[in-house]
Amino acid sequence: MAIQRYLQIHPMDNVLVALQDLAEGTTIAFEGRAFTLKQAVAAKHKFTIQPMKQDAEILMYGVLVGKLNGDLSEGELITTENLRHASEDFRMGDRKTVWTKPDVTAFKNKTFNGFHRSNGTVGTANYWLVIPLVFCENRNVLTLKAAFEEKLGYKVKANDYIAEVEDLIGLYKSGADVNQILGQDLSGNSSSNEQERLFKNVDGIKFLNHEMGCGGTRMDSDALCGLLAGYITHPNVAGATVLSLGCQHAQASILRAEIAKRNPDFDRPLYIFEQQKEGTEKELMQKAIKATFAGMMQADKNERKPATLDKLCIGLECGGSDGFSGISANPALGFVSDILVSLGGSVILAEFPELCGVEQELSDRCVDEPTAEKFMSLMRTYNAKAEADGSGFYMNPSPGNIRDGLITDAIKSAGAAKKGGTSPVTAVVDYPELANGPGLNLLCTPGNDVESTTAEVAAGANIVLFTTGLGTPTGNPITPVVKLSTNTKTFEKMPDIIDLNCGTIIEGTETIEQAAHRILDYVIQVASGEVRPKAVLLGQDDFIPWRRGVSL
Repeated sequence: MAIQRYLQIHPMDNVLVALQDLAEGTTIAFEGRAFTLKQAVAAKHKFTIQPMKQDAEILMYGVLVGKLNGDLSEGELITTENLRHASEDFRMGDRKTVWTKPDVTAFKNKTFNGFHRSNGTVGTANYWLVIPLVFCENRNVLTLKAAFEEKLGYKVKANDYIAEVEDLIGLYKSGADVNQILGQDLSGNSSSNEQERLFKNVDGIKFLNHEMGCGGTRMDSDALCGLLAGYITHPNVAGATVLSLGCQHAQASILRAEIAKRNPDFDRPLYIFEQQKEGTEKELMQKAIKATFAGMMQADKNERKPATLDKLCIGLECGGSDGFSGISANPALGFVSDILVSLGGSVILAEFPELCGVEQELSDRCVDEPTAEKFMSLMRTYNAKAEADGSGFYMNPSPGNIRDGLITDAIKSAGAAKKGGTSPVTAVVDYPELANGPGLNLLCTPGNDVESTTAEVAAGANIVLFTTGLGTPTGNPITPVVKLSTNTKTFEKMPDIIDLNCGTIIEGTETIEQAAHRILDYVIQVASGEVRPKAVLLGQDDFIPWRRGVSL
């Protein structure tokens, strides 16, 4: 079967996407006519299918994604020079909540083995947390990490690179010059990642350092307490040790109130220590060490038990996106989302700067007008704040995004939104609240990969599915992050950080539905603790709270 060379994503689109590199002069056959390319078009990039005048609208995914800066003929490459960002305005529309549910027969009776919590949630992992309420306690948290991590069998050793540094030290001592050092073939004799764990049912002890808690706005410190409460009450967390200085904005009382808001009957071990009350560092640390060890003993009593798939809450994320994201991995996640929603599960679509241009569709899919109004208000307020600081949503695409075909924010957004599937929007949630209700939840976060993933987990995601076209090592301390490549080239180039390949969709060897089934089967294995994603194996514990200023 011949591999398709170019694609019209939506019948209304007036550009085609190159699925492979196309040389200048290539003949394009489209809708019964033929024309030639005026320039070479690299895979993932777009070209016109008809002559177009200056200010003409470019449509992709059936929506406006930009306007031309000058006249173009058919077969011309779309670039940042000839296209500027543009998107449709949005308003309160009619409800469009009727949708076609996918066939879920293959998953209807499947379960995963998770950790059941008293409030009815189920974890896909079982972690103990050590958290500072303010950056002043970061050193003490790192001291606890040094004391606990390796002794309990949780230190990641697969890529510690100690052997490589030892090789270079030996060369230096033997008189090697700079060129010899740079040309050295390092041994790579890293030690094994597998260690003997003291607590068999505890997946790890995680230390969440950050740079907040005081010195900023009260809004930021309050939001931090909400975020940390989301982690402490998370189904993947068995309990927590919290270190507070005492005088900071982020008070322990605020944290406790946020915990009660999320789980009024919270009954997991929680130890909060205030250094200004305890006195000496030694007194503080000895109490924290004893409490943490005792808490982990309790955590180890939890065991995995079967749970139905409606107990899954999947966070949808993308980073290092490319021109294939919206036609391979993202729509595959959209199909996964629709399956899970049909089964009564939860999905979270975030990254509001990357929903610019699809506001009308998403607001129309909201279950009622108040929900739609909340979404539109959050989008307008966020964008206005960004523009006031000189950086509107149109500034979201990164140089890597642009280089690989996402040349306006509207193009990027139209493809990113595909992760949310076609189901109705059941809730719109502002950061840092819970967004784990049944159905499709929209969560206001930045497009920044780590800030958004950090927020999705605090909102309740017990699995994160993360699509990438260019490759990224992003992970999370407590929730497994499964990385999916949009193209085979990146998957084969970065097998150490990417779990699944969706380039098969581009190559025509797998349908979106088939890829979605493969992804969900993998998710069930991960949720059961049978498979550890690459980000978990590498100890990729990225954690960045969002300062509620501008972050795109």
